[in-house]
Amino acid sequence: MDQEKFIFCLEEVPDIDKIATTEVLKNLELLAFEQGLTSIYKNCDTIEGFEESLNTLLYDDHNFTDYEIIYLVISGEANTICINNYFYSFEEIAELFEGKLKGKIVHFANKKPLNLDNEEAQYFLDITGARAVSGYGTSITQFSSIVLDKAFFSLCQDENDVTVIVEELFENHYALCKLLDFRLYY
Repeated sequence: MDQEKFIFCLEEVPDIDKIATTEVLKNLELLAFEQGLTSIYKNCDTIEGFEESLNTLLYDDHNFTDYEIIYLVISGEANTICINNYFYSFEEIAELFEGKLKGKIVHFANKKPLNLDNEEAQYFLDITGARAVSGYGTSITQFSSIVLDKAFFSLCQDENDVTVIVEELFENHYALCKLLDFRLYY
């Protein structure tokens, strides 16, 4: 790896005032320790906190160009996210990131299914400039996608071609990819 790349994680939590180490944060720390993958973690409990965190990332973080993956651990349905009973459409997310995600991969954990048709996916990619958007077609609440997320992040650090990343992910974790219905739009 020629240059260090970062993961920016934004996780929805019930209450940001209650200090708790989530499974996601623990696994990001393990990823840093075991594989040297650096991540920045933030949490939010309101749509305002979500927007504020993203605006801080986009406009105030001088290392933003080093973030390869924007990892969103947020609940929702099909083409929406839901924070504190407020629904935010995929189009609204795209407009929030308008032109700001050149070369980035936006990855959704399995707290929300990623069920986009080709037109919705292309709209998101065109508006944001993202290289890809990925996630899972199913939301299995009893089972976290963190194991597969970690494998995906690791592959993204070493490989730039998203088709090769997906092939290797399926080759090494076929059962998990099928169970969670891993998807990548590019």
